[in-house]
Amino acid sequence: MEHTAPADNSSLAAGRAAFVRSQIPPGGLFAGLDWRISPGPFPIGEKLANEIESLGRVLLQFYRATNLLYRKSVEGRQPEWVARWLDLGKPAELIALQRSPAFKNDVPRVIRPDILLTENGFSITELDSLPGGIGLTGWLNQTYSKSEIRNPKSEILGRADGMIRGFESIFGDAKQVHIIISEEAATYRPEMIWLSAQIGSRFRVHGSGFTDFINGDAVYRFFELFDLANVANSKKIFALAAEKKIQLTPPPKPMFEEKMLFALLWNRNLQNFWRQELGEGFLARLKKVIPYTWLVDPTALPPHAAIPELNLTDWSQLKAMSQRERDLILKVSGFSDKAWGARGVFLGSDLPSADWSIAVDAALANFEKSPSVLQRFHKPALVDASWFDFAKNETVPIKGRARLCPYYFVSGEADALHPQLGGVLATIVPADKKIVHGMSEAILAPCAV
Repeated sequence: MEHTAPADNSSLAAGRAAFVRSQIPPGGLFAGLDWRISPGPFPIGEKLANEIESLGRVLLQFYRATNLLYRKSVEGRQPEWVARWLDLGKPAELIALQRSPAFKNDVPRVIRPDILLTENGFSITELDSLPGGIGLTGWLNQTYSKSEIRNPKSEILGRADGMIRGFESIFGDAKQVHIIISEEAATYRPEMIWLSAQIGSRFRVHGSGFTDFINGDAVYRFFELFDLANVANSKKIFALAAEKKIQLTPPPKPMFEEKMLFALLWNRNLQNFWRQELGEGFLARLKKVIPYTWLVDPTALPPHAAIPELNLTDWSQLKAMSQRERDLILKVSGFSDKAWGARGVFLGSDLPSADWSIAVDAALANFEKSPSVLQRFHKPALVDASWFDFAKNETVPIKGRARLCPYYFVSGEADALHPQLGGVLATIVPADKKIVHGMSEAILAPCAV
């Protein structure tokens, strides 16, 4: 994918970068983490911007269809292995919450795909229903929209307040909104404090000891479901939500934290279901941008059978593939402290055979308690970007690889659910980095058309 950032006058770039740095809140945005500051937003073309804008409807429908697929599997109206796969490694009480009538139709109110810009368009590597970066992207949108830095020839996606208003919208008319952040997610506490301050006193940030909920309140669950043992107020939150005394999002449904949802999308046995629930257009669009994904299930195949696309008759044969054949990502599906960030992610073409074999063996051995998925790897394209080096007082142009993270906020109820794009965070890493994720060497910037 061809991408070129506009040239920037050095003194103008210095002024813009200094202004951005001056706007960082006193408490920061990420606890203990830093990033490289770009003098301007990350520019994308109008065609890509329109695709991203309209993607929210497709992803919301995918979540709703996935929710229905799980329910029908539990009821025996779809294959039983769907629910069995999605329940792997989950404690009985969490499975009961996922199946509870109280949360029957609930889907996450924040949807964030990870989009890699590739040489053939873009690729959605995973969906995050509990993403970090909401406050950060809100701050970036607000800062890069100000007159001191704004480029009149471009427009920030989501505009200055899209993230702030979008997050606010998902809670309707709740009296108070409590953002509950676990210790495991404490990195993101500063950005959520900033975000709450922008919205007003109706929004408050708390830790896992807060229990003063009042009927009519709403809770934003900023803690992973695998970490409930360390979140003291989680049981009370789930009980109040089940009794409909408070609103809760995301719902206590671990299926939405599983990367195996993409494997279900590609599974041939489920194609009629997806056509019916998504429609041909949405299904084709998802398959165009979601890489082929498999669940690494060690169940033995019949002698005449093979794993589709790979033509393997046993998952252990993955280990014998040559490095050139291993343009594949192996990663933990969910419900694990290794299932977010770049942890638990292995790029086959980047690993020696011995290390790849260890990763494959671990995936097979851990299937029952923590399953893994395998996904085709589409190499990110090189893009032009720049950051400002304050130590040397100069703009540093780079060739990098980019990940775009759009944030869609879902408001309304039942059939009137509506996703709205709040903003798009661009993460650009140096070209020698094989996996694109947040790091101190990464440029973080809002996207603009």
